[in-house]
Amino acid sequence: MDVLQLVTTRRPFFHKQIEALERHGINCTVLEVPGGDEATRSPMAYLRFYTESLSASPWQYDLVHANYGLTAPMALAQPTRPVVLSLWGSDIFGQYDWLSRQCATLADEVVVMSTAMAGALGKACHVIPHAVDFEQFEPVPTEIAKETLGWDDGRHHVLFPYDPDRAEKDHPRAVRVIDAVNERLDTPVSLEVVHGVAHDRVPTYMNAADALILTSTHEGSPNAVKEALACNTPVVSVDVGDVASLIDGAARSAVCADDEELTAALTATLQSSEAVHGRAAVEPLRLDRMAERLTAVYRSAIDRRCA
Repeated sequence: MDVLQLVTTRRPFFHKQIEALERHGINCTVLEVPGGDEATRSPMAYLRFYTESLSASPWQYDLVHANYGLTAPMALAQPTRPVVLSLWGSDIFGQYDWLSRQCATLADEVVVMSTAMAGALGKACHVIPHAVDFEQFEPVPTEIAKETLGWDDGRHHVLFPYDPDRAEKDHPRAVRVIDAVNERLDTPVSLEVVHGVAHDRVPTYMNAADALILTSTHEGSPNAVKEALACNTPVVSVDVGDVASLIDGAARSAVCADDEELTAALTATLQSSEAVHGRAAVEPLRLDRMAERLTAVYRSAIDRRCA
């Protein structure tokens, strides 16, 4: 099967998705929107992408896969090939949700990252979260990871793996919670903001952290949570996306409703030495399983057009 993949930005999880699909016999050609990331692109970049996507002769492929809502109009601009639309989270809960919803009614098949997204979309769709690379994200002793990073082993280190300037990640809330936890514990707690590091170094940070905190206002299926759990790092989070289902079965992890619950849960997590068993909790999200499910969606989209 030959698939034209349209994407806003080639994020690491997207690279892994393409690699897994190609291992399953799906030949992928990737076109990326030019002009930087979503936050800095001009409308002209999307107009150029419209021309580029049509110049790629999409009718020569078996299917067009639009990854993220902003690529959907380009995929739908050609009327001859089936279209699969994958929505990632902010394209349903952000400012361009209207565009994603409109395009979802026209796509042959729609994929979302969580049941919460499926409910928000209000349309029949497939729930297939982005997968985690179990070979890249695997547990190593916390002490060794901390030593590699030069982190003080006499402190607790809580990971915030996002750009603090992204308003939807709510970094100020994470700071408030860490300040409150520091008032309850004798051992000092540091909030470690990790952003812009090479993706192959991220597992070291996940393993060095004593916990990961997530305070986002909205999420689809946060990859950082899956990656932390694959490293057996506990997660304390607000109730967004599919985090509650991701941590089901993982010890020392919690979904919380407010700052007080976040503070209490993170305090308990840092005081406990219980084994997390997070890797077992996310074992169904291996890359090859995701590729198998996406391949089935592709075949369904093609069959729908041929019916």
